[in-house]
Amino acid sequence: MCMSEPITISSVAQVHALMGQAAPSHPHISVVGAAWHPPLRLTVPLADRKIHSDLYAVSLKRGDECWVAYGRQVHDAQAGTLLCLTPGQSFTPMAGEGGAAHTESAWTLVFHPDLVAGSPLAARLRDFGYFRYTATEALHLHEGERQRLTDIVQALEREASAAPDAHSKEVLVAHLELFFSYCGRFYTRQFHSRTQVQGGVLARLQRHLDEYLSSARPREEGLPTVALCAKSLGYSPDYLSDLLREETGGSARDHIHRALIEAAKRRLASTRASVGEVAHSLGFEQPQHFSKLFKQKTGSSPGAWRG
Repeated sequence: MCMSEPITISSVAQVHALMGQAAPSHPHISVVGAAWHPPLRLTVPLADRKIHSDLYAVSLKRGDECWVAYGRQVHDAQAGTLLCLTPGQSFTPMAGEGGAAHTESAWTLVFHPDLVAGSPLAARLRDFGYFRYTATEALHLHEGERQRLTDIVQALEREASAAPDAHSKEVLVAHLELFFSYCGRFYTRQFHSRTQVQGGVLARLQRHLDEYLSSARPREEGLPTVALCAKSLGYSPDYLSDLLREETGGSARDHIHRALIEAAKRRLASTRASVGEVAHSLGFEQPQHFSKLFKQKTGSSPGAWRG
């Protein structure tokens, strides 16, 4: 196999084969690379190689890495970091100093979507925002949090290794529901702590929007979008939206629209520019789209508001 050829993982058994392990006890769920397991013996090199996965995967880093990049900042990751991947995502294990692959983790839980198919958890997993976050926005766990999740993973491993019966799937899914409920709690804690450290995500977003809208960039680059704002602040779009919802209750799109309307009001009140010129200066390609948003947010058309 060519070193540059991507790898597609479609089953738990394939994960075991890549890791040099025997076939899994359960066809749809397994724990690999755990600290309590024998060392892995990879059957193919994985470092710097793109991997496409059709599985859910949650990996807890050992926590012995000194630092982890988070957005545009660098944070101490000694408490361990949790990385989440959803089916359809791709990732690339990166080679570190000396060519060693940073793939070692305290444990990696992998499971096939078929395991939770038909259960309420299947719908919840689609809505869990942290499965869409970039790797730099991993969940940073405290010691107690890490142990809480590890206990559940070990319980899942024991259940998956036991002889199956009529209740096996129900018990496995219940453990997974508890696991992801704790993940949701820990992410909420992280949102609060990040917001305090960074002085408020909304304030940073507002400063960025003020600078953007007061410059010539909207004419050249178009309307500010969630994706562009998130990139400027060092987040993924989903993570920025979740941070803002936690801090303010509103979405990133809501705050962008509010900034656009306030900027439009200032220009309508202080200049003689036409409604079309104001729309163009804010990045709208079509004045009617500007007028529609303005009326939706204020109850008046731009012309009527100007009086």
